[in-house]
Amino acid sequence: MQWTSVLAIYFLFLVFSAFVLLPFGVRTHDEVGVEKIPGQADSAPVNFRPGRLMLRAVVLAAVLTAAYVANYLNGWITAQDLIFWGPTVR
Repeated sequence: MQWTSVLAIYFLFLVFSAFVLLPFGVRTHDEVGVEKIPGQADSAPVNFRPGRLMLRAVVLAAVLTAAYVANYLNGWITAQDLIFWGPTVR
């Protein structure tokens, strides 16, 4: 596998991880007990920390990419393993 392919797969996992991790750890003004600004959405977070979110996403994407590349090199799960119904060709 070329390094550019690994980089592209890592970037895809990074974006996916960031969106998956986005709702975790969010606390609203009502949960914390802080007064809201007039016109503010009820679901707005008290303090959004994108650096912390990206750090978590970078780590998760690195783990997922390493697992993907390891599976690619060792062939643990193949396309034939993902066919759950229909004719099997072996």
